[in-house]
Amino acid sequence: MLKHGFLILLFSVLLMADLRHVDVSEDIVKSGIKIIDIRTPAEWKETGIVENSIPIMFFDEQSHYNAEAFIAELNKHVKKDREFALICRTGNRTVAVSEFLSKQGYKVINLKGGIKRLMSQGYVPEPYKP
Repeated sequence: MLKHGFLILLFSVLLMADLRHVDVSEDIVKSGIKIIDIRTPAEWKETGIVENSIPIMFFDEQSHYNAEAFIAELNKHVKKDREFALICRTGNRTVAVSEFLSKQGYKVINLKGGIKRLMSQGYVPEPYKP
């Protein structure tokens, strides 16, 4: 019985092996890692976006989403086997989306704290240009 429990635990860890939760920092956003900003267009306009990030909305203003459309757009910019990061306003949405993507086989980093924490550290986003 103990052996089966260990195997289940090991399998669970392996499933989540492609997900990391990392405190957002200017060093990370300037490291060259591809960053996907999953906020809404209104939020991108309000604060701006991380330089060179790719804005792809996941949840709309009413918290609705279309996972298939998001993944189709995401696949234009990232490869499943290459690590990339997700950012949102405070890091709440990226927790759920990064876990979802990890289960789909993506190598993803959740940037904890989001753009608000990054800005509180002195980072100045670039204006969003649709």
